[in-house]
Amino acid sequence: MSDAVKDKVIEIIAEQAVLEKSDVKMDSTLESLGIDSLGLVESIFAIEEAFDIQVPFNANEPSESDFDISSVAAIVAAVQGLVKEQAA
Repeated sequence: MSDAVKDKVIEIIAEQAVLEKSDVKMDSTLESLGIDSLGLVESIFAIEEAFDIQVPFNANEPSESDFDISSVAAIVAAVQGLVKEQAA
């Protein structure tokens, strides 16, 4: 399950960055992948749609959000937590 979540999140991020999935590393930041604030918002929407979850994200104040976007690994962990919460 968690590998499926990880793979889908990486796929979404790669698509937004117009990169191959293999170019997206777990320690990559969105900035290092060339994803700007609009790309971030589009990525969040795609993640919400793919996993049928609500991401607690404030696009105007990303640093104030409960959703950690500091790296791909942090995003994957946050999505896994939301998916687990929803299943409970």
